[in-house]
Amino acid sequence: MNIKVLNIDGNKSETLQLSEQMIGLKVNNKLLKYVIDWQLNHAKRRLAKTKQRNEIVGSTRKIYAQKGTGGARHSSRKAPIFVGGGVAHGPKGDNYKVKKINKKIRKIALAQSISKKNNNKELHIFGDIKKEIKKTKVFNDFLTKNKINNVLIVSDKETQKNIFKSVRNIKDVKLISDDGTNVYDMFKFKNVLFTTSSIKNIQKRLINEKN
Repeated sequence: MNIKVLNIDGNKSETLQLSEQMIGLKVNNKLLKYVIDWQLNHAKRRLAKTKQRNEIVGSTRKIYAQKGTGGARHSSRKAPIFVGGGVAHGPKGDNYKVKKINKKIRKIALAQSISKKNNNKELHIFGDIKKEIKKTKVFNDFLTKNKINNVLIVSDKETQKNIFKSVRNIKDVKLISDDGTNVYDMFKFKNVLFTTSSIKNIQKRLINEKN
């Protein structure tokens, strides 16, 4: 499938041929949600921690006789119902276990997310930038001209270095390298803008193409 390549300098646009195995897939929304949930859980550290009953330091002596007091039966002050006792079912810190997803599933989900963006006409490609662009206005005008807003820019290493200063202050724009492309960021932003080199690199990783 041929995709139009935008040029930031205003020169005549070209086309780039991409595999149907990456931009023409049938989308499984349940799979995409599963991978996004995995990403969010994997990124979030569980730091909250409360002491359970067995972690409270103190005597295990019975606080009063089992019978004859007229009160409810209790064993020790460590019980959750007492002030200073353990907490029942409280957070356990970093003991939270994240489900594992194998690499093949993550690749399929990424390819399907690219396909979905293409189906929704929210996937855009622009030519690699060989010279540094320092002015925000230059890149902002390029986005405005092509009606691209709320965008994730997925770039090759050279272009990322050359456009970093020009995109860092533009609202609702995030710049990442192609090796950090992920499903969550793809759907956090309405549009996705790839450089020609970055989309080729991703295609090689996803479907093991040599060209």
